Amino acid sequence: MAEVRFKRATRVYPGSDVPAVDALDLEIGDGEFMVLVGPSGSGKTTALRMLAGLEDVDAGAVVIDGRDVSDDPPKRRDVAMVFQNYALYPYLTVAANIGFPLRMAKVGRAERDARVREVAQLLELTPFLERKPGQLSGGQRQRVAMGRAIVRKPRAFLMDEPLSNLDAKLRVQMRADIAELQARLGVTTVYVTHDQAEAMTLGHRVAVLKDARLQQCDTPRVLFDKPLNTFVAGFVGSPAMNLCRLPCADDGSIAFGGVVIRPPAGVNGAGASNGRPVIVGVRPEALELSSEGLAASVEVIEELGSDAFVFCSAELPGGPARLVARVEARHAPARGERVSLRPSPQHEPHLFDADSGERLGA
Repeated sequence: MAEVRFKRATRVYPGSDVPAVDALDLEIGDGEFMVLVGPSGSGKTTALRMLAGLEDVDAGAVVIDGRDVSDDPPKRRDVAMVFQNYALYPYLTVAANIGFPLRMAKVGRAERDARVREVAQLLELTPFLERKPGQLSGGQRQRVAMGRAIVRKPRAFLMDEPLSNLDAKLRVQMRADIAELQARLGVTTVYVTHDQAEAMTLGHRVAVLKDARLQQCDTPRVLFDKPLNTFVAGFVGSPAMNLCRLPCADDGSIAFGGVVIRPPAGVNGAGASNGRPVIVGVRPEALELSSEGLAASVEVIEELGSDAFVFCSAELPGGPARLVARVEARHAPARGERVSLRPSPQHEPHLFDADSGERLGA
């Protein structure tokens, strides 16, 4: 197992002046499951490839167990990578694919076979050891790719969107399998995905990236409850947080849907007063239908069994906005209906600076 650290690690591709990863500072603990998440082009896969030794580090450093490995070739880093496309050898059996790294390392046949059988049992692949990859399902091929990484007993696992080629039901099952396997093995794991739901269910901590820079790194619960800026607030959670641009009164209070929102302790009301706007963030579950409040028109109803998401359009002081509320399905309005929305008094709204997007208050 290993501790991993990015120390202001930067990667600029030839022919570009814009970093693909810009001064990334990130510490990953021994045995931790760290997920890198962000939209396409955020730098998450480049960061993983820098750790694997597949991309150069143009500035800063990548450190494994206290040793700078920035200039080391991949084979000297003792990490194993699981790719999005599985990268299996189609002409080799499952057993030969799993054992291939050991064969390259010139591990003896008896030990190699024993370790392959051990990994196959761990991943429930024993009945398929003599099959070729083309005879397997997508989930089975993914487990073979993971087995090839596990059999090496590396210091760290690196996974680059390993579930993106699977259907939705199988992806959910494989998420649970990967989480259980990582907990059992206790191996440091760095996992890349663009799916925030996948990130939140897998990671001990989640690092959110945007435009090559780290936005926030914390536990899934903290990211959800206390996003540091509007990007994280809008990226984490499904559906996304409602972000409304609203003016402040002279005392720093904000009126929204008939509810007066007071700035939390620690926020300088005068700094956001005199009509200057702020961004008010309200999660869908914290926005409720009411007899009075912000007038809105229902555009779409998304049924979720016992609950429903109500997607609405409304007119705010800062301009038109699309809002979503989570309600009980039996109380859901009809499409085209006029409704009133207001923040629930049981939930504290999030406040962000309208210019910088940074969180206001604790």
